[in-house]
Amino acid sequence: MFLDTNVLVLARFEAAPRHALARRRMREAGDSGEALRISRQVLREYLATVTRPQRWSAPVAMGEALRHAAALEARFDILEDGPGVADVLARLCREVPVAGKQVHDANIVATMLAHGERRLLTFNGGDFRRYGERIDLIGEEEAS
Repeated sequence: MFLDTNVLVLARFEAAPRHALARRRMREAGDSGEALRISRQVLREYLATVTRPQRWSAPVAMGEALRHAAALEARFDILEDGPGVADVLARLCREVPVAGKQVHDANIVATMLAHGERRLLTFNGGDFRRYGERIDLIGEEEAS
């Protein structure tokens, strides 16, 4: 199962909305024995998010954010980007209407598909519904 950035961020901050839910869903996924996966894009997005102010949190110092990102990298399987992902991304961008920031989500889906992963744990299902049958959204029913 691939973990979207929002799940990692919500799990990190106790004051975040759905914090307990994010922690529970990650724990359940880990307990199931299913491989938990992220990408370097997710690590970059995590750094960008936690080091800027949120409604429910002050920014985290970069040193602390980098330490936590390293812990995430050690904990989860990393699906690497590369030519195979770029090929899938180009195909997705031709098949699914995307533009601007939506390309980042398309790259997550391309990374998943290039590595044979279909399951995505996210609380931002609306960002990924456009990919239809290509992926299975997990956590969607609890996003509201």
